[in-house]
Amino acid sequence: DMIKFISGRLKAIYYSLKGALYLIKTEHSIQAQIFIAILFVIAGNYLDLSITEWLFVLLAISLVLTAESLNSAIEKVADFIHPDFNKKIKLIKDVSAGAVFFAFLFALAVVCLVYIPKLS
Repeated sequence: DMIKFISGRLKAIYYSLKGALYLIKTEHSIQAQIFIAILFVIAGNYLDLSITEWLFVLLAISLVLTAESLNSAIEKVADFIHPDFNKKIKLIKDVSAGAVFFAFLFALAVVCLVYIPKLS
């Protein structure tokens, strides 16, 4: 029973990594967000962020990448269900993109509160 449980978790990790690698290889929005994240990590090292500041920066990065990933998945499902233009599908995609916008607003607030004071 324990072997089956562990085997199931290992398979879940494998599929998660496979999905993440697919996103990194194929989705330009994910590639752009990872590039931006790397820049903020480099800047954070240079500006000597505190542990609390790092927690917020990493939370913001994770939130944006998660939102972008879910947005990509929703868009793929929507395109699969209805490949041609459809007003309802467009609304679904717009709402999904809106979630990314909310994550971006949080990340922007983190940038303003953590990085800007260190540059002054």
